[in-house]
Amino acid sequence: MAAPLLIRNRNYRLLFGAGTLTNLGDGLVLLALPWLATLMSQNPVAIGAVAAAGRLPWLLFAIPAGVVIDNADHKKLIARADLLRAAIVLAILMLAMNDHVEGAVWVLAGLAFLLGSAEVLRDNAAQTMLPSIVDSKDLEVANGQLWSSEQLTGQFIGPPLAGILIAAGIGIPFGLDAALLVLAAGLVWMISLKPRARVQTSFRKALMEGIAFMRSDPLLLRLAVVLGIANFIATATITIQVLFAQDVLVISASSYGMILSVAAVGAITGSLLAPRFISMLGTQPCLYLSIATWGVGYAAIGLSHSGMAMAIALFFVMAAAMLWNVITVSWRQRRIPANLLGRVNSIYRFFGWGSMPLGALAGGLLVSMLEHEFGREIALRATFLFAGSACALLLIYALFKLRLD
Repeated sequence: MAAPLLIRNRNYRLLFGAGTLTNLGDGLVLLALPWLATLMSQNPVAIGAVAAAGRLPWLLFAIPAGVVIDNADHKKLIARADLLRAAIVLAILMLAMNDHVEGAVWVLAGLAFLLGSAEVLRDNAAQTMLPSIVDSKDLEVANGQLWSSEQLTGQFIGPPLAGILIAAGIGIPFGLDAALLVLAAGLVWMISLKPRARVQTSFRKALMEGIAFMRSDPLLLRLAVVLGIANFIATATITIQVLFAQDVLVISASSYGMILSVAAVGAITGSLLAPRFISMLGTQPCLYLSIATWGVGYAAIGLSHSGMAMAIALFFVMAAAMLWNVITVSWRQRRIPANLLGRVNSIYRFFGWGSMPLGALAGGLLVSMLEHEFGREIALRATFLFAGSACALLLIYALFKLRLD
């Protein structure tokens, strides 16, 4: 019997360890950043702008980032991106200590944009590097473990820890995140990989090669568009989720952190069980099951009256999201040639993640418009109900257009 992947593969172990550290830091910021924004402003549009700013780089820089990734040393690129993120988080810490600055929430949005820009390079490079670290047959296991670690640290441990730390000082989670990013950069630097072929052409020609491959694969393009719509919906709900917890459910930062932890348990469960579900049910039924679960989960949150009900719904939404990720990321890593993976992967994530800042703004604007006519509670609930309805339409499209088998 073969030894577990984490034991027999040193490079994967280092990448896994670095990801665990950065994801723990991301979990701290996941709660601390929007919470800091609400301390600076109660305007849902301003809060939505902070969330949108963090995702806007995926829309602006994802495609050119692919060319950079295919022509760079992945190890060095990831390590340097983590160090840059540490510096930006320290700047957020300084702002948190001086939040009386006029227009502080907009400065926070600018820093969130810079943080997201570094994340574009880091995340795409890590996903592109994985097939060179593990065998093709191990991709589902590796992706499942990485997603599980991300959710365990980034959702289960990080947010409630941030809730506790915020009680002692809003800047503490950001300081800890910066330290974790520095440690993660050190682990990535220890990875040993054989030299690989670089892109030997102009930036424009390299970019067009990636675009040509994407255009030649209609199924890959449709999958990217569906992911983009799903992420638009998800980000719209996530943006106002903290306001829903505060204004409708009337819960504290620590209680909200616990809700996110329950969601993380769902994500971990989905990540770990995804290979088994795929083996038992098949890739196609699992893909449809993911989308259907999102729709039911969002609607359930919109109708909920307690933190527990919201937590249960998020458990299943996140489990379904991880099932989707394991299916589609592994499928994509096999389908795209290694020499094009960085570019095509970035184009794919342009469609899939570029919609997120638009979703963040849409969530804030929708609440802002509806609350004038119907009140804040109905406006907040309506966002989740609209999301559930949109997922029902997305499922209908997927039934006819997405066949991965």
